[in-house]
Amino acid sequence: MKLFIAQKNYSSWSMRTWILFKAFDLPFQEVLMHYPNEKKQGGVFKEINPAGKVPALLDDDFLIWDTLAIAEYLAEKFPEKKLWPIDFKTRTRARCISAEMHSGFPYLRELCSMNIRANFQNIGKKIWAENIQLHEELTRIEKIWLERPDVNHFLCGDFSIADTFYAPIAIRIKTYGLPVSENTQQYIDKILNHFAVKAWIDDALNDPTLVDYYEIHTENE
Repeated sequence: MKLFIAQKNYSSWSMRTWILFKAFDLPFQEVLMHYPNEKKQGGVFKEINPAGKVPALLDDDFLIWDTLAIAEYLAEKFPEKKLWPIDFKTRTRARCISAEMHSGFPYLRELCSMNIRANFQNIGKKIWAENIQLHEELTRIEKIWLERPDVNHFLCGDFSIADTFYAPIAIRIKTYGLPVSENTQQYIDKILNHFAVKAWIDDALNDPTLVDYYEIHTENE
């Protein structure tokens, strides 16, 4: 299987799928696709995915191009790996919160784009002070995280697809220094210290490639 991703410093959606492969020791070949020089350029990823986005998974000649669909495909292809929780209701909850992440939280995405190498805590204070919608979204995320079985557990007990969907949020909170509760910080520490997440972060930190439109906050610090 070939997994097409964009640069690890910036691509939160690529991260979700990549750490899923790593965490569950699934066989794959990583194929790096670079973001275009201009944000409105488009078309770069259409070479492998008609929708023009990554990640995209190519299994022989079969293409899966949506992050949640890729997760479901892998869960069915490797049932012995237990990518979703075993318990029926817990598994349903994991799907619910993953789908909510997949389609929600637009202000967090727009205002706090992922940049692992950066420290945007100064601009984060300004963003936080000016955007009540960001407060509302982070409150919802904290509620989801608070409802995990135990402070020492992942979102639905053992590490699962649900955690891969929220790992980039933990990075954004850290990068922008968003204020969170002690319980939330415990989950952030746990997910950022997972070996698959750490591997992604290490690769991002060692990649000197810059994409100008993701570095705009650097100019405003």
